[in-house]
Amino acid sequence: MKKLDWYILKKFLAVFFFAIFFFAVIAVVIDVSEKTDDFVRSGLTSSEIIKNYYVGFIPHIIALLFPLFVFIAVIFFTSKMAGQTEIVPILASGTSYNRWLRPYWIGGLFLGFVLWISNQWIVPKANNIRGDFEATYIDANSSYNALLRGSNDYYFRIDSFTYAGIYAYDTSSKRGNNFFAYTVKGEKVVYNIRAEAIIWDTAKKDWQLSEVLERKVTDQKELVNYLPTVHKKYPFKPVDLEKDKYAKDKLTTPQLIKQIRMEALRGSEGLNELKIERYRRDATPITVLLLTLIGAIIAGRKVRGGSGAHLAMGFTIAALFIITDRFSTIFSTKGNLPPFIAAWIPNIIFVFVVYYLYKKAPK
Repeated sequence: MKKLDWYILKKFLAVFFFAIFFFAVIAVVIDVSEKTDDFVRSGLTSSEIIKNYYVGFIPHIIALLFPLFVFIAVIFFTSKMAGQTEIVPILASGTSYNRWLRPYWIGGLFLGFVLWISNQWIVPKANNIRGDFEATYIDANSSYNALLRGSNDYYFRIDSFTYAGIYAYDTSSKRGNNFFAYTVKGEKVVYNIRAEAIIWDTAKKDWQLSEVLERKVTDQKELVNYLPTVHKKYPFKPVDLEKDKYAKDKLTTPQLIKQIRMEALRGSEGLNELKIERYRRDATPITVLLLTLIGAIIAGRKVRGGSGAHLAMGFTIAALFIITDRFSTIFSTKGNLPPFIAAWIPNIIFVFVVYYLYKKAPK
């Protein structure tokens, strides 16, 4: 790395970290003003609120807008360099355009790697802290969420051959009525169990079934057995039956992969949302690099309007990126677009945008 690389990198990282810090402070102030009543009702001290909520909220909001602030930082400091006629002498001295872009590559890759590490482990743990706090002290005050946590009916697969259902399951008491499960072999039901009630036994860590009627079917006969109470170790737990809107955000990537496999086995709805989250954690760091290059190429040219013109063009491109990302997500969750493609479509499109801008840039 030469002096030129260090000069540009220092500007890049300084502006980025200042912008993200400044925005985090503003986000916390706005969030505090919106949730003041909830904080008062919670009865927690300021230190407890910071520890149990804002330790998770700040990484979440930073990760959410990380690529955008990389983009803004690149456009801002590069436009200043162009306005102060620093880039023209660099290129006029014999430095090639590709060589000038090298520190942007380095900075983009570094920040992309930081975001990738955060997406896999740090941000999910932060979302776990934030989600638990909101579920306990904020969403608990919502009548909609109170209804959502009430009784629900569930139908799912336990494994490749076994299907189950629970009627009127109560997430608070971890109890359901009219439980059934049946195992299919080929086109025939070979095992069936029904119970008047199913409840989670916190001591034994298994499910207790009451008023159980068990049937085993063979080629020659059917065996029926009645049991007043029986304990079963099924591969699902109460947490799997709770409707948690933060579930996919709380899981680290290894846990998310495991959850995807489990939900695919059960034939659960909303599987594409989990898969998109999984693939997006790898795609977003590449977005950071692409936006870094786009910002450098756009802002590296001195134009009338200075930083204002560059920022306007930058925000237009960022808006197009967000729209593309939202549409691809909707087409995947509501349609038939494969989740992997949905997560990577914005990056694929903007690779061509980078190439076009690069070819058109004055060198």
